[in-house]
Amino acid sequence: MTCARITSLLLLSCFLAGCASSRPAKKIDGIWNANLQNPDGSVAYTFMATLAQTTGSNVDVSSFLFTATAPCFTDPIGQTAMFDATGHSGGFETGPFGMSIATAHGTMVENTLTLDGSRGSDGNISGSWTLTGLAGCSGGGTYTLTALKPL
Repeated sequence: MTCARITSLLLLSCFLAGCASSRPAKKIDGIWNANLQNPDGSVAYTFMATLAQTTGSNVDVSSFLFTATAPCFTDPIGQTAMFDATGHSGGFETGPFGMSIATAHGTMVENTLTLDGSRGSDGNISGSWTLTGLAGCSGGGTYTLTALKPL
């Protein structure tokens, strides 16, 4: 083979190897474990949920379960979430995240836990949480959601 052919084949190989190594950013879809902390560092709430992005920034929440006692939350409990994939970093889709967990009896909402934050380049979601509602059910702090298993 001539030197030009060898050089061309090497360049083509490098190009193909580069294309093969680029992978799409990991989506938010999966099973997540949440750890909500009070300002003093103590654990306020923990839960697990399956998140699956649907259309736009809408996220379906399923298999939601508080993994420790949550006295402000009795059945029925409803959850909504949103994630706006505005970029990608570290192999993950990144952007703002929000979630709401609420108790409702009839049509009256009693207690609402709100998570506001974002997903960073480490793949975790973190930010602040607030709890509003009936007497004894208020507070706030920070949280981290960690993906346990992608869908």
